[in-house]
This record gives sequence, C-alpha cells and structure tokens, in this order.
Amino acid sequence: MKTYDAVIAGGGLIGASIALELAEAGLKVALYDAREPGKEASWASAGMISPAPENPGMIPFMPMSLASAALYPEFIRKVEELTGKESGYQKSGALDVILDEDVEKAQEELSTIIALQRGVGLHAEAISAGRAREMEPALNEDTQAAIFRADEGSLDARAFTQVVLQAARQRGVEIFARNGAEALKRDGNCCCGLLLEDGEIEAKWTIVAAGCFSARIAGAEPYAPVAPAKGQMAALRCEAVEIKHILWLGHKYLVPRKDGRIIAGSTIEQAGFDRHVTAGGIQAILSEVIKIVPALENAQIDETWAGLRPDSPDHLPIIGPTDVKGLLIATGHFRSGILLAPITARLIREWVTTQRVSVDWTRVSPLRFLEAKGKVVSFRC
Repeated sequence: MKTYDAVIAGGGLIGASIALELAEAGLKVALYDAREPGKEASWASAGMISPAPENPGMIPFMPMSLASAALYPEFIRKVEELTGKESGYQKSGALDVILDEDVEKAQEELSTIIALQRGVGLHAEAISAGRAREMEPALNEDTQAAIFRADEGSLDARAFTQVVLQAARQRGVEIFARNGAEALKRDGNCCCGLLLEDGEIEAKWTIVAAGCFSARIAGAEPYAPVAPAKGQMAALRCEAVEIKHILWLGHKYLVPRKDGRIIAGSTIEQAGFDRHVTAGGIQAILSEVIKIVPALENAQIDETWAGLRPDSPDHLPIIGPTDVKGLLIATGHFRSGILLAPITARLIREWVTTQRVSVDWTRVSPLRFLEAKGKVVSFRC
C-alpha cells in the first residue's frame, strides 16, 4: 500500500492548488479524482477574481476573499513560470451597471452598494452614466450609473486549472484520474487516508476537496454537507461588440476573454446532479445580459454548458480541520471557487505544517455543522 504525507480527494482548482502548496512545502502528495482532474466546477467557471460580496451573507468571510485576491498575482506568476503556459489572466476591472428608470431610486441603490463595498474594504468608485459609456461604449443607453472596481480581473478557468495541475506534477505531486475516493480510511478517531474505487491509500493528512461530490465520500458528509448548485453558461461572439471590463447586472454578468469570446452567466439552480443545458436557463441569462449590452442580441452563441458548484447550507465555504485527527475539508466554495483557491491552499498548508493560520477561518470551519446539531467537538485520537 502506498503511503504519503498528504492525500487529496478532488482534482479541481482547489485540490490542485492545495497539492501544489503542500508539495512546495516539501510534502509527498497524491491527488485522486473520480473523473478527469479539472473537468468539473473549475472547468465550468467564468473565472472571475472578484471579492465583491453578492449578498450580505458573504460579508463575514470578506477578509479571506480580499486576502485571496491579493495572493493571485504571485500565484499566477509562479505557475506560469513553472509551466511556461499562460493562464488567460487579465486585470480588466469590473462595472456594476444600474439600469433603474427611476433616477432617484438608482442613486439610492448606488449609494447603498458603494457604502457596503467600501465598508468591507473594496476599492469601489461611483461613476456617472456618461463615464460608464465612455469606458464601455456598447452599454445600454438607459444606464443610470455604475460602480467601478478597478482591481478585479478574470482568467481562463479551464486553462488555469490545467496549468496548476501541471505545476503540481512538476513539483512531484502524483495525480490519479478516474480513481475517486469512496470513503475515509479511519483508525478510531484518526483519519489515515482514503478508500478508493481501486484500492486504498495511507497518509498522515487527508484533505477532502471534491467539490459537490465531497458529501458522497463516506465519513466526510458530517463535515462537508454540500449539494450541487447548477450553473448554466453561454459563450458569445459578436464582431460588433468589444467589451473591456467585467460587466454585472444583479447576479448576471459578462466576462471578456482574450480569444474574443464573451462569457455570459449564470443561473443558480437546485437541480441535483443534472448537468443538462436548458432553453429556459439560457433564456434567463441572455435576456439579462442583452439588457446590459443590447447589441449582443445579434451575437453568435459559440458554446453552452452547465457546471455543478459545491453549495453549503449557509452558502459559505467549508475550510479547515475537523475533530477527526488528520482530516481537513476544503469545499463548499459555491460561486467563489476560483477566487478562493490561493487562500484555501495557503491556509491548508499553514495548518498542516505549523497548526497555525494567517487568516481567521473560524467562520468557515467544518465544525460549525456539528456545533449546530449540538454535538460535542473533540480532537482526541
């Protein structure tokens, strides 16, 4: 039986980033994925690096979001230098567009959002409709105002995940496809590895990072009660439209790619593990993004797809140690998996190597679900 310092269940961007961090810390690491690494939620993502909270419930983990965004430039530089491949990263900035026909209501909405975003540490600037259209000439003429966040950017999540996986391999990580974890390998209150579809593996540290499939790993479900949240997407091409910034209207967005495509998203659906693209889902996306940029009604639909995000009961990530010695969880990132990959990997590495972390992760602890049920938390082994 093979033995490692750390074994990771899940080969998306989160698992790959953790594997790279641990390998760079000198650990012998293996990563197992039930399918092809990097082909689940990471593959489906729009790739935005945006710490702006989409709702008040996200405010408690803003320090983690901001810390992760700050780590990205160095993270990208490192993996691109290691592999010689590009991530598709561009620091374009983002515009939140306000279209409300009631000018007074639009200004009130603008003031509320600006106060919230600045209050959590974001560099957000209120701009006039005229300036917004100067920045993005294709914007709807009914735009009343906008919020500009210059620090935000995006990357090609499909390409970047593969770049990080390659960087991990170059640092000695052993990566195994089509051999997923079925259960935790336990010895009393210690986790000592994984029981796989094909065999078993031993490790001092076991990290569950299998996205929305984490709860299907026997023994992990009390700490990772995640469920899939389906998100449909479309890639558009339109020669008449050039978009330079990430554009938001409510929960819908447009993300420009270096290859000329414009990514339009996204739905949030509780549809189990169904990945079908539906007419209604795509219509819901296109009807909103065409409000942002009306000329996109003539765009060519280049591709459509759906991904399954890992959603937790409180919609916050699940990151950290459990009351089972040697077991850590890194899942539940919902719509922020790309953004939070660097900080998740950094914190897991810090805990594994020093049992201390540089950013408070109490709010996202896996133990919150046991505490909510009134269970006693113990670290005895």
